[in-house]
Amino acid sequence: EVRLVESGGGLVQPGGSLRLSCAASGFNFRSYDMSWVRQAPGKGPEWVSAINSGGGASWYADSAKGRFTISRDNAKNTLYLHMNALKPEDTAVWYCATSTFNTTSLQYEYGYWGQGTQVTVSS
Repeated sequence: EVRLVESGGGLVQPGGSLRLSCAASGFNFRSYDMSWVRQAPGKGPEWVSAINSGGGASWYADSAKGRFTISRDNAKNTLYLHMNALKPEDTAVWYCATSTFNTTSLQYEYGYWGQGTQVTVSS
């Protein structure tokens, strides 16, 4: 059974930090590119960051550049997102997902998803 389990969300003040984790099982994690995707209330999913299967390359949405760092530990089958300087607009349910970049549509496509973890940034 494929499982992606996110953790590390919570309530944090503006300017604070969080580290999200995503534990993977049931598939060959080290063979998949991975992404973090968020969904704010009333909005559609928004891609935030991606990392390639080996962990040597990463990409960020403009909203994440300079504040977030994606990483992975293939020995532990775990994906991470270190988030600094959090803003109220980062409030969302955050998901990890296996991902592929479609070079025709220039968008990420997703396969396996986790159940999400809530991040709330508020004073």
